[in-house]
Amino acid sequence: MSIFVAISAAGEIVGTIPCHTVSPDEGRLRGMAVRPEWQGTGLAAALLHAAETELRNNPCKRITRDTTDPLRRAVRFYEKRGFIKSGRESDLFGMRLYEYVKPL
Repeated sequence: MSIFVAISAAGEIVGTIPCHTVSPDEGRLRGMAVRPEWQGTGLAAALLHAAETELRNNPCKRITRDTTDPLRRAVRFYEKRGFIKSGRESDLFGMRLYEYVKPL
């Protein structure tokens, strides 16, 4: 697993995104986090780009990411960047978990 970390000029961690190769064809994103005061600055897009580049170089043919209904803002973020619902759903402690996928 690779973890990309964004650090501010003051030396504070302001964002992270982990990713890993699941199979020769699939890379997976784990939960991205960006501090609220850094949201909307382009940091999340830069972190996603770093993770996508890492997975593309592995070489993965697609990226998957799971999310839930309460994370609508995250869903919109990923959809704007080419992720679509795969139709695969599961349960996460009583909450619907939806898989999104992006071809590379």
